[in-house]
Amino acid sequence: MEMKTIDAVAAMRACAAELKAQAGSLSLVPTMGALHAGHEALIRAAVALGAPVVVSIFVNPLSFGASENIASYPRSLTADLELCQKLGVAVVFTPGPEEIYPKGYSTHVTEEAIGKPLCGIARPGYFRGVTTLVVKLLNIVGPTRLVVGQKDAQDVAVLRKMALDLNFEVEFVVVPTVRETDGLAAGVKNPTLTTGMRADAVAISQALAKAREMVESGVRSSDRLVAEATHILSQHRRLRIIYASIVDIDTMEPKREVVPGRTLMAISAWVDEVRLTDNTVL
Repeated sequence: MEMKTIDAVAAMRACAAELKAQAGSLSLVPTMGALHAGHEALIRAAVALGAPVVVSIFVNPLSFGASENIASYPRSLTADLELCQKLGVAVVFTPGPEEIYPKGYSTHVTEEAIGKPLCGIARPGYFRGVTTLVVKLLNIVGPTRLVVGQKDAQDVAVLRKMALDLNFEVEFVVVPTVRETDGLAAGVKNPTLTTGMRADAVAISQALAKAREMVESGVRSSDRLVAEATHILSQHRRLRIIYASIVDIDTMEPKREVVPGRTLMAISAWVDEVRLTDNTVL
């Protein structure tokens, strides 16, 4: 089937309704574009489910803080569309900002618990942008399932709670984090890292791997795990830790003791002027 590209809300709503009526279900992969190996894994997982797949590409202005430059966010629409076509996506939704947030727009959706710690402290207002956009996408596309990545664990937890609280009947499919050969989690900012920056950035995944090893060997103390991760990160001069925390996988509340399979180590750090986040289930 030839892939469609749609940039208008009304047309997307009509197309999605038609696809859902024909196939019985529909999968949505929300992205901000500049698609990389992590996005490819999301799209492949969605396509493998058998239902038509809609990929949204929208650089969400509500997700950027006052000190964050939306104009510098990477964009590669032509390459993104080629990848989606190759992977078997049914529709790519590429609205402009004025289509999603028309003049006079004044309504926002805020989850007020799970989004408060971690990135909620480092990037106030970020999750309000995520939830507002995803609510709009759920209403426009009406997907049966939302396909998201484990790399954005706090985003996933916030969106699950939002969907539960607001009675959205949408299934969440969470795809494992894709890592490059040196362990760095696939991300839109990776191509901007110099060789030296990258050498320091991989310490984040090394710290997470060490924490996993320690838990597998019987360590349960969050303090010990965070101390070891901090030690590993502190060996790299370009790294400035924003947070390194052990939290509940669903609520993002800090945990003093690890419960295997229910606990997450989450790390965010500056590598020079690039912010990276990563996590692992312990």
